[in-house]
Order: sequence, then structure tokens, then C-alpha cells
Amino acid sequence: MEKFKRLKNEGNDFVKMGEYEEAANKYSECMKLNTEECTVYTNRALCYLKLCKYEEAKQDCDHVLQIEDSNIKAFYRRALAYKGLQVRKKNMAGI
Repeated sequence: MEKFKRLKNEGNDFVKMGEYEEAANKYSECMKLNTEECTVYTNRALCYLKLCKYEEAKQDCDHVLQIEDSNIKAFYRRALAYKGLQVRKKNMAGI
């Protein structure tokens, strides 16, 4: 549990510095230790949104909503992911 907290805090610090790829990696390491902790999924979803990895963000939010069906952050970030996917789809259609 100590390693989990340390990794999560390191991920949070990377987010504060705008280092989203590194933060996502720390949250992924957390998930290997605890797959039921929703905050690391919503945090990683935020990183994926910042990195324009909308499908990955959506998948993390979907996972959270299977565990906590009223998680507001997951709903909000999934909506942002859907929005990003729609914009990407429109841009691809114009090519």
C-alpha cells in the first residue's frame, strides 16, 4: 500500500508539472497494485485527455463507471473524451 501511495503521489506531481506522459505511467504502475482504486483511473484519463488519447481516456472512465456508477469525474472526463473523438472524426472526414 505504501508503494501505491508513493506512485500515486509521484503521478500527481507530474500532472502539476504538466508531464502527462510520465504521470500516466505512474498511474499505470498503481493499477498493477490495485485495480479497484478509481482515482488513479480518472487521473490517468485526465493525462490521456491532455495527450489527445481520447479512446484511452474513454476506456479508463468506462472502467471507473463499472465500479462506481455515479463517479462525476469519470462522467465528465468521458464526455470530454467523446468530444475529442468527435472532433477527430470530423477532421478526418475533411481530409
